[in-house]
Amino acid sequence: MPGYTTSDYHDAPELATCPPNTTESKLVARIDLHVLPFLCIMYLLAFLDRVNIANANVFGLSEELDLLQDNRYNTALVIFFVPYILCEIPSNILLKKMKPRIWLSICMFGFGLVTMLQGFVQNYSGLLTTRFFLGVFEAGMFPGAFYLIGMWYRRHEAQKRYSFFFSSTTLAGAFGGLLASAIGKMDHMRGYRGWRYIFILEGLLTILFSFAFFFLLPNFPEEAKWLSEPERAFVQARLQIDQGRSAAERPIRLRDVANVFKDPKIIVGGFMYFGLIVPAYGYAYFSPTIIRSYGYSAIQTQLHSVPPWAAAFGFSMLVAYFSDRLKHRFLFAIFPICVCITGFAILLTVHDNHDLQYAALFLVAMGAYTAMPVIVCWFNMNLGGHHRRAIGSAWQVGFGEILLLFTYPLVSVGSC
Repeated sequence: MPGYTTSDYHDAPELATCPPNTTESKLVARIDLHVLPFLCIMYLLAFLDRVNIANANVFGLSEELDLLQDNRYNTALVIFFVPYILCEIPSNILLKKMKPRIWLSICMFGFGLVTMLQGFVQNYSGLLTTRFFLGVFEAGMFPGAFYLIGMWYRRHEAQKRYSFFFSSTTLAGAFGGLLASAIGKMDHMRGYRGWRYIFILEGLLTILFSFAFFFLLPNFPEEAKWLSEPERAFVQARLQIDQGRSAAERPIRLRDVANVFKDPKIIVGGFMYFGLIVPAYGYAYFSPTIIRSYGYSAIQTQLHSVPPWAAAFGFSMLVAYFSDRLKHRFLFAIFPICVCITGFAILLTVHDNHDLQYAALFLVAMGAYTAMPVIVCWFNMNLGGHHRRAIGSAWQVGFGEILLLFTYPLVSVGSC
């Protein structure tokens, strides 16, 4: 067991040693294969279904549904966050009660179905209704996955995993642009505009995955059937030394929620996320519109939206590697934030150089989508036990997104 001795486990509930015929590194690799790929695909689909409205808008959504007046497009964006914010803590409580694979697969089916229905709406009211229910079903995806990942890994192992998971958002952005450029060629097929096919086909894809993920999504370490009993004991022991007792056997009650918020660090965690959420979602929702303003066609716009997302993925993983290696978070959060600020400064001051403006979009995406997983990992991995982590992770994400309720209604598509 590289780097550890049996004496290191004296505080564990029972003396644990690495099971025969395996090593700690091999066991962690098995955990990676059972936990990360499925959570990444799940959130890739969730994020894709959330922001594909930006791709749909390029193919005529606003014109057909009359969203160009009274800031209607931005209202359709922001209504998603009302139930999304309110349902995050209840969703994490249900996730613990029902088991992650059951609750998350139910949510996947729900937001996939709503996304499909979004492709059939006929007016502004129908779009608002579907966006609202999309927020209901997607509320548990992000904080639930962060909560689940945090219950599997030690603190110095976590940043690479958090960033890899979070980078599924950047892959969703890249994949979404490529997919939308292909689907957009179906414009007017069988009387449907291309934007409708984006919602219908991407929603159907999510529904199909939800059935498979009912069996494939991971549970908590205490419930993992693919671990032997000695392996489960060892995994729980190594986590207890690093993070303290998990209290997995005790249900989350209302007083547990109140007790968590007595810790001022919980409030600080919400503000840490607060400042990054607007640039991150602002980029996701408005970058296709910004790129199209450079004179590209609808298909070229979708293709040009891919490279900044790909660059963000590479930069995020590089920063995560060094953050875990050096066991440090603060500077690895500040540096990407400075990169993001540089990108926005260029966009605010340069208006006649499309190449430089396009390069600035790279900086915004790289900075925002690298800093966010560092902030979330730093906060979550300092919360011990199921109760604090379930409530704290949901609070951080939910509180950060409250800002969006006040920001997007003030932004017009034309000003972007």
